[in-house]
Amino acid sequence: MYLIDTALKKREADGHPIRVGIVGAGFMCQGLTNQINSVPAMQVVAISNRNVTRAIDVFRYAGRENPLIVETQRKLDAAIEGNIPAATGDAMLLARSPHIDVLVEVTGAVEFGARVILEALKHGKDVVLMNAEVDATIGPILQVYAKKYDVLLSACDGDEPGVQMNLYRWVTGLGLIPRVIGNVKGLQDPYRNPTTQKGFADRWGQNAAMVTSFADGSKISFEQTIVANATGFKVKSRGMSRGLEYRGDIMQIGKIYDVDEIREIGGIIDYVVGTPLTKVYVLAEHPDPKQQHYLNLYKMGEGPLYSFFVPYHLVHLEVPNAIARVAVFRDTLAPPLGGPVVEVCAVAKTDLKAGTELDGYGMYMTYGEAVNVEEMSRERYLPEGLVEGCRLKCDLKKDSVLTYDHVELPSNRLADQLRAEQYRHFRGETWLDDLLKIAA
Repeated sequence: MYLIDTALKKREADGHPIRVGIVGAGFMCQGLTNQINSVPAMQVVAISNRNVTRAIDVFRYAGRENPLIVETQRKLDAAIEGNIPAATGDAMLLARSPHIDVLVEVTGAVEFGARVILEALKHGKDVVLMNAEVDATIGPILQVYAKKYDVLLSACDGDEPGVQMNLYRWVTGLGLIPRVIGNVKGLQDPYRNPTTQKGFADRWGQNAAMVTSFADGSKISFEQTIVANATGFKVKSRGMSRGLEYRGDIMQIGKIYDVDEIREIGGIIDYVVGTPLTKVYVLAEHPDPKQQHYLNLYKMGEGPLYSFFVPYHLVHLEVPNAIARVAVFRDTLAPPLGGPVVEVCAVAKTDLKAGTELDGYGMYMTYGEAVNVEEMSRERYLPEGLVEGCRLKCDLKKDSVLTYDHVELPSNRLADQLRAEQYRHFRGETWLDDLLKIAA
């Protein structure tokens, strides 16, 4: 952070602001646009949203008066050059504009997000993701395209994957070996839906489906998958700890884990429900007995798992750090090491009937669980990020994991093609390609 604020002040003095475009004018875009007002050398120059008046409202919420609605590339680029806030219903205009330095994708949509992100990468644009769903589903192959076009694709500071990865990097820098990377939830109930969560969503001005994905475990599964793919850590079993309650001292949370088992796995991602005053944690051990002595002196306990934690995640307040890291320092958060290590499978939230067209994550029909890629591939599980629009070919009982054999896929989805390419590129598996050919 200290490098970032110094660099941004210098950039402001040089009159060279980072020009930011945002795709998706929801709750997070609103907060982020307002936050960037207080960040030196950074400006939101354009926002796209299907309902373009919502983009106008976001600019006005952030105190940016007289935003202009644009429908063409020429008009968008002219508005940015004239320092006029631009709003559009066409996200591809932002992806293609040479006058935007960093595109922030905030929709949470996988198919739409994939199309916009790929277009931005092709046009030489760095992308920061506030879209854990697309990152967890096809992030590894999108990174291949980012490297191909010599641009950066990054997760964001502030959201749980970024907070965890910052902590992981810091702990590793101290010479410790991380073994558990954990997240903390206040609530876990896989059967919540937009009806049960409407009151909470309305209270805070949020989308009920997004709030549901927090409550039913889908969101944390997507988030922990990003961390797993960036570190090589796995899950002990499908679903991680599935809502295990721990309300004790965060400094003692290592006692709930079998350190020998975790060492054998190489490291795990996990989450618990309820730990007070904690948002994320990293449990790590130190191989040097001399340093163990010092850690004990410094009130870290006797080990073998030492607990490091962050008590908050401030989401949009910290996202500008990721934008600056990408634009100024060419540094990214949570890039996958290679192919997927963990993915998110779809699980029936209720009994489902043959012929049903499935709704998306955070809705009424399914929830997501993190699962190791070996099981995901072997069992041909259907990703939670790609469940929307699939049609069931058979009845399914509540809590059954959905597979590709259970559904008919929508036609011509780019995200399906990218996931098939991801398996082929990293795992040498072609069964998804074959399945898509049959579906076509």
